[in-house]
Amino acid sequence: MPRPGLRVLLREWGRIGCIGFGGPPAHIALLRELCVTRRGWLSDHEFEDAIAATNLLPGPASTQLAIYCGWRLRGVAGAVVGGLSFILPGLIAILALSALFLAASPPDWVLGAGAGSGAAVAAVALHAAVNLAPASWRRAAARPRWVIYALAGAISAATVGPWLVLILLVCGAIEVSLRRARPSDGAAGMHAWPLLAVAAAGSGGLLALSWVAFKVGALSYGGGFVIIPLMQHDAVDHYHWMTDDQFLNAVALGQITPGPVVHTVAVVGYAAAGLGGGLLAAAVAFAPSFSFILIGAERFDRLRANPAVRTFLDGAGPAAIGAIAGAAIPLALALGETWQLAVLAAAALALFVLHRGVVLTLIAAGAIGVIASALGVTLGPPSG
Repeated sequence: MPRPGLRVLLREWGRIGCIGFGGPPAHIALLRELCVTRRGWLSDHEFEDAIAATNLLPGPASTQLAIYCGWRLRGVAGAVVGGLSFILPGLIAILALSALFLAASPPDWVLGAGAGSGAAVAAVALHAAVNLAPASWRRAAARPRWVIYALAGAISAATVGPWLVLILLVCGAIEVSLRRARPSDGAAGMHAWPLLAVAAAGSGGLLALSWVAFKVGALSYGGGFVIIPLMQHDAVDHYHWMTDDQFLNAVALGQITPGPVVHTVAVVGYAAAGLGGGLLAAAVAFAPSFSFILIGAERFDRLRANPAVRTFLDGAGPAAIGAIAGAAIPLALALGETWQLAVLAAAALALFVLHRGVVLTLIAAGAIGVIASALGVTLGPPSG
């Protein structure tokens, strides 16, 4: 089978970036349909190995899978073209929506849509954690420790958000220590990155924004929603880039736009420093994914076989799932109006009982908010 040209990668990966609603499961299905079923560029076994390897890496796994598939087909150029084509459509969409939702005086219907969809975010976060937990539980080497790690993540996300990265790393390190596996030099170097960046974060401004984005892109274990507790305290409470309502809007926008959920960080960047801040945050957040693939793709077989890496994730993974669930608490507490609590309850019913999709649930919640604004209902505290 001849290798596709870069124009083909630009078109096909761009198409997936435009229609990739529904998060990582949808992205993986679309990439498999393209690369394995329709075009035959990769075998089933090669694609499954790619999924397994990218799931061992921190950061957005489906983005890394898109980059890796491009690398397999056209090397470094394919990785860059494929990755950017997958990322940019959703990034453009979410930055455009950021300008609308974060405007100084947005129209009432925009405020209503944001208040409605934001009210459902806590239920969406809990739903994500519940969906991730069973597979992680089945893989657990020691289930009592799994429970402890998950509780540590949940409590940390609900109470001490800025320290969550350290909790994730500590849980991973404890599991490695208990199972007497020595992390490789590469893994140790990777997990030392936060220690090098903490000092820069304290200075505020663009350095602080870069640190927040770096946490999202390089230190998020356990699925896209772990970025919520990684960002919330910094964006709302510490640096005051956003209000609670605006942060809820940012999370909702990350869900209803195509492409990776990590696009949410661009909304935070936009709130912090305008369009330039949004682009900077996105660049910093996605740079580790490109680096992991471009530097380490040839070593993926060894990565999958490395017991230290797997052991570390056995500790950090449950903590991340717990953090996603724990993030639902401050997200729910951020709701300021009684009608928003009713929307939250309805969203939970739709997701957990009626098994409706996340995108549909958020759009419906946003529509309720638009109706509420038309009826003159109080939408929440001022967002300035």
